[in-house]
Amino acid sequence: MKKQRPTSPKYNHFLRLLYVTIPCLLPMGLSAQAEPVAGQTTLQEGGKDAMVVDASAYDSLQAAFDQLTDGGGKVVIPAGRYEIDRPVIVSRGDVMIQGSGTCTHIVNRNENGEPVLRIVSPEEKAYLWRVQVCDLRITGNPKSGAGIQAVRVNELLLSRLSVEHNGGDGILMDHCYEDPRVCDSLMTYNAATGLNLLGCHDSVVSANQFEENNDALHCIDGYNLTMTGNNLDDHLGNGVVIQNTYGSIVSANMIEECNGHAVILRGDCYGDAISANTLAHCKGEGVRIENARDITISANAFVLLAEHSIHALDSAAQLTITGNTFSRYPFDPERSRKGDPGGGVLLEAIHDVTISGNTFTATRQEAIKAVGDSNHRISITGNTVFNASSEKPGAFCAFFLENPAFCMVTNNIIHDEQQREATSLPAICLEGTGAPTENTVHDNLISGYGSTGT
Repeated sequence: MKKQRPTSPKYNHFLRLLYVTIPCLLPMGLSAQAEPVAGQTTLQEGGKDAMVVDASAYDSLQAAFDQLTDGGGKVVIPAGRYEIDRPVIVSRGDVMIQGSGTCTHIVNRNENGEPVLRIVSPEEKAYLWRVQVCDLRITGNPKSGAGIQAVRVNELLLSRLSVEHNGGDGILMDHCYEDPRVCDSLMTYNAATGLNLLGCHDSVVSANQFEENNDALHCIDGYNLTMTGNNLDDHLGNGVVIQNTYGSIVSANMIEECNGHAVILRGDCYGDAISANTLAHCKGEGVRIENARDITISANAFVLLAEHSIHALDSAAQLTITGNTFSRYPFDPERSRKGDPGGGVLLEAIHDVTISGNTFTATRQEAIKAVGDSNHRISITGNTVFNASSEKPGAFCAFFLENPAFCMVTNNIIHDEQQREATSLPAICLEGTGAPTENTVHDNLISGYGSTGT
């Protein structure tokens, strides 16, 4: 057996140092590897040195907010009337502003277009994080600005607010990019938009009430809006305007009596869904789609709309329209008003559209109409139409397609109890340049029409 050479005391001491040092160095190496790359989010501590400020102990609301340090805190505004003539500035993150409900009333006396509350970092282009405003009433005047203006505030939460009678928007959220939320609030009688979202991402707007603003809600240049369970009534302009915004949902809302349109999708919108809403008694259209693509419109109730319930134009395409109800007042004929018939679907020079499983009752003119130089690949299947052309019985077809190509109209039920003359138009009309072999119309159940039906 080969003998090992004895080691010196110095060598043994060196080995002991290695055994102690290497395990200490390993976590440092692992920690360095775990550091996030540029742009990756990290846990922000927050709460350190946070404080509670009672606004009643100070001469002004601004003096109370100025007490907050970088650690943030809670500003409590007791019940009372607080009149201001310049914006109250919130410049810290991790802040909660809480009143005592509508009996905490902040009144804007400014007439230079300034807001009541401005939430913004003092550093140019910097973002604040985690600001919450709740339990307040905020009012302005015809010459004031927005009720609340938030600029670059991430994880903003606005709840249980009454924001009304402001000269600008009720709430203006300007590039509040990460996870803004507005819930359980009332936005009424504001001269511009009730809630204006500019460049916001992953926004949640839920369980709010909007009334008699100019428009109720704008979402422009944004992403992934979730708008659910809101009530919109009596707007001077439009209900919901979504522009250049993708991957959004407008669901389970009641939108009634807009002087303009109930919902507008405009510009580079795609992957949006308008579902399970009631769109009622507006003077304009129900859903107006201007150049948007890949849109789903499903399970909505379109009721008593003066113009078309759905109108797609300006190169809009790739639409799914399914499971909707288009109607007017369906009961006592003596109570129904000719001024309140329901609107149908109007498509202008469109392609790749599916319209299926809808019910049309007493639409003003056609239930479905496609006009323009070319209408390609439209599938109209499995719909039920009752008493189309209620404005002037016999004057309009149930379905009218101009210049169709590769279109299909099949398995629909079309019935009319209004027509009296055998010379009435057929239920389905295809006109224009599309060769008969390029389109198919078959297996439709048609009754009550004087002509052959197609």
